Amino acid sequence: MPVEGVWDLSVSTPVGLIEAVVELRREDGLLRGAAHGAGEEVPLSDVRLDGDRLTWNQAVTTPMRLNLAFDLTVTGDTLAGTSKAGRLPASRVTGRRRTLPPAGEPRR
Repeated sequence: MPVEGVWDLSVSTPVGLIEAVVELRREDGLLRGAAHGAGEEVPLSDVRLDGDRLTWNQAVTTPMRLNLAFDLTVTGDTLAGTSKAGRLPASRVTGRRRTLPPAGEPRR
């Protein structure tokens, strides 16, 4: 199943639960994307899908300036794995793909 789409993520960090939305798309044969959350939008870099393993890097400034490395397993419409920032402990990440409603219904 393709990984492209909109994903709702929950990241359990030492400072609390952070929710974000990740959009993945394929451009010129490469996976690209952006993350939206905590009042900012950041591009994803080095997005890779190897079998069911999805990885990417991103830099955030909220709640503090960090470079994050995500390492997730894709199972159908769910994601599970970790996000790591340097020497800090890994944070647990879960996610669910947004589904498109039938024609005529509002989007969720």
